[in-house]
Amino acid sequence: MDGYPESVERLMRRLFGSLKESDRRRYAAIEAAKLGHGGIEYIVRVLRCDPKTIRLGLAELEGEDDLDTGRSRKKGADGNG
Repeated sequence: MDGYPESVERLMRRLFGSLKESDRRRYAAIEAAKLGHGGIEYIVRVLRCDPKTIRLGLAELEGEDDLDTGRSRKKGADGNG
């Protein structure tokens, strides 16, 4: 598996560090899923997170429950939806 360039990995770590915990799990999970086989191990190294974090994020994203987005307004509250 080819990894990302170091400059992209650095940006990924910066973004990851700025997110709240639930968003960190989901971001790491999506990155790992994009990479396929070996993706979890690679993202663990890049983001310096626990593989359990990624597995939990995958479970949340694959589940049927609504994701808590932290929105203060409901969809369509601006009158356009």
